[in-house]
Amino acid sequence: MSTSYTVIVERFAERHFIKSFSKKYKGAWDSTWAGILQQFVNFDELFKSSIAETIARDSNIMICKAEFRVHGTQVSRHASGNRCIVAIHKDTCRVCVLLVYGKTDLSGHNETAEWKRLVRENYEEYKNIVSL
Repeated sequence: MSTSYTVIVERFAERHFIKSFSKKYKGAWDSTWAGILQQFVNFDELFKSSIAETIARDSNIMICKAEFRVHGTQVSRHASGNRCIVAIHKDTCRVCVLLVYGKTDLSGHNETAEWKRLVRENYEEYKNIVSL
């Protein structure tokens, strides 16, 4: 049996890339986003299908990356370059959505280094975890 999580979308994530996905994909984004959030309620299941991977962790929080595709597109999750970075709090059963982006949304040559920088600069609580 998997854990049921409460999903929290952080303000930084809403203000930045989620807004651009909404504009770019219009109506398709609403159903895509609803599906992503529903999957995050049962986040442990995503690990079983290799849609998600743990990037960093401390004793109680895991920082994970999950792939997604926009409904109605013919591109696979992986090939789309669309990712969510989340913090899973095992003790309180919360999934906090930190970033939602497409690879072209990030500057720089190293995707992982760039999203880690964004997390360090915008989320004090997770700064030390992604620095590991």
